[in-house]
Amino acid sequence: MSDQNKSIHEFDFNLICEYFSSMERQGPGSPEMTLRALSFVDNLSAGSRIADLGCGTGGQTMVLAQNTQAKITGIDLFPVFIDLFNAKARKLNLHERVTGITGSMDDLPFREGELDLIWSEGAIYNIGFEKGLNYWRKFLKPGGFLAVTEASWFTDERPEEIDSFWRDAYPGIDTIPSKVAMMQKAGYIPVACFILPEECWTEHFYEHQVKAQEVFLEKHRGNRTAEELVENERREAVLYSKYKEYYGYAFYIGKKI
Repeated sequence: MSDQNKSIHEFDFNLICEYFSSMERQGPGSPEMTLRALSFVDNLSAGSRIADLGCGTGGQTMVLAQNTQAKITGIDLFPVFIDLFNAKARKLNLHERVTGITGSMDDLPFREGELDLIWSEGAIYNIGFEKGLNYWRKFLKPGGFLAVTEASWFTDERPEEIDSFWRDAYPGIDTIPSKVAMMQKAGYIPVACFILPEECWTEHFYEHQVKAQEVFLEKHRGNRTAEELVENERREAVLYSKYKEYYGYAFYIGKKI
């Protein structure tokens, strides 16, 4: 992988946590799109159990909590994110049914058939879309739902620059029809699929980083690794602006058969 095409995971975890912890969301999305996806999930009640995998600081989790009566467990690899998640739940008076724990999405602490809904915005790529669909399925009740966002191609062909960038960063990226087929093969009924609008990337993600980058660079003045992290994020924003017609996130909602 070239220096220009570094993955976020190649950077120091502590720096990544610090950089993203000041943001409401750690990836593209919006409350409106979270609610739109939730509208395709039925039969949730106060007795339902939801897991938000790769929850980050819980921006989308709190939206779920405010619009359901279910008990929600957020799981993330970074303890700093989980501390912020739990503080946010307490601030919103949701802590009696919303809890964040440190853990890995490929080693879940749930019983088979325990969950009514598995949620994951911008995070399933960490385990791989197909692997996540297959592994997580056993934790869902029959008729349970899975809702995830995933980087997806909007076209069968695209310019070499963006094709190379994404295949380096995430080889699992594929077209929307291919992803839907994977969901069906894994034992889900594809209930809905929709593309996240441009503002989920710009207004709700990249624009929030501008001020955070200034503060981050000032704090880590002379730290080349910190500078490269910011350069990486800025390049991603430029590429999105240039090639947004060819890729983005899609929400995939499936129901366990």
